Amino acid sequence: MKTQKRLGILTSGGDCPGLNAVIRAVVSHATLTYNWQVLGISYATKGLLERKTVPLSLHSLDLRGIDPLLNMGGTILGSINKGDTLAHIDEIVASYHALELDALIGIGGDGSLSILNQLQARGNWQFIGIPKTIDNDVAQTERVVGFDTAVNTIVDALNRLTFTAASHDRVMIVEVMGRTAGHLALQAGIAGGADVILIPEIPYSIQGICSHLKELRDVWGRQFAIVVVAEGAQVANDSCCDTSSPTPSCGMGQYIANEIRSCSHDQLDIRVSVLGHIQRGGIPTALDRLVATAFGKAAVDLLAAGETAKMVTWRNGQVEAVPLEVVVAHSPLCVAPNHYLVQTARALGIYVGEEIGDRNCIYPNTVQIRP
Repeated sequence: MKTQKRLGILTSGGDCPGLNAVIRAVVSHATLTYNWQVLGISYATKGLLERKTVPLSLHSLDLRGIDPLLNMGGTILGSINKGDTLAHIDEIVASYHALELDALIGIGGDGSLSILNQLQARGNWQFIGIPKTIDNDVAQTERVVGFDTAVNTIVDALNRLTFTAASHDRVMIVEVMGRTAGHLALQAGIAGGADVILIPEIPYSIQGICSHLKELRDVWGRQFAIVVVAEGAQVANDSCCDTSSPTPSCGMGQYIANEIRSCSHDQLDIRVSVLGHIQRGGIPTALDRLVATAFGKAAVDLLAAGETAKMVTWRNGQVEAVPLEVVVAHSPLCVAPNHYLVQTARALGIYVGEEIGDRNCIYPNTVQIRP
């Protein structure tokens, strides 16, 4: 007969720095404070379906000796960001009960949390979600696990590229992640000294970019420039290429480079860098470790208090909880066209587009500001 509460934990969706810090906090708090058993579920819902688990304890994670999890990127549980989870919803629900789980913590982005919310509703699980994503597009929270590290990774790349751009009078175009939300490009672009920032939410024109680059050269004497492009930025209306496809096959960074060359008649020396999955890796920053630890501790306390179907959220300097159904109904959280950071960028002379656009994203006033 089971005498201890059995808690499951999984990581879902794309990896990001700070996931292991969440796992560390959950295992430590659940074990030391509540004397619960913690069962790690490998590879998200796929592992739950196949009942692939690993016992997690202070001993197995060496949390009372050398502690490697705080500064370890990725996730020790593995993750997936594709599959047909909802096609196997009944089998996954059955696996949860077969594993004799009393509760589950799921760490994921807006897509993963939406799927997990449907699973917990079908299975009547006790479930708490923890938000993580380098895109920063989960609603109802000012901070998520992984975003701060990704911003710092991009800023480091921009710092390095600025010196070589200045040395050779080049335009450096840096393509960053962000399919539907431009938080990553906007915040990293401002912090990294970009001259142009292109994001999915705000339309722009090729002529506007070229005019801005020309002004930098002719008025300010700048012979180089840094352009940050979110991968989900849209094809410009005044593009020289075929605009029948919303996403150029060459990638947005190369597309912008080709368009600028046409606009400037090949007078500019342009280079393109696509950071790709570099943004997902690396050692988590102190802020991501702090947020991850606070989220993990709070999730365990919510379960101990009998709460379910909620997500931990960071608001006004502390951790709170909001209903999952509210979160998934309002995600993805995009950059509002009048966001204070958009205004900040424009005030500093950064080109961030020419019109105010709204791509059917949610801009709740209570969570727009994310330092």
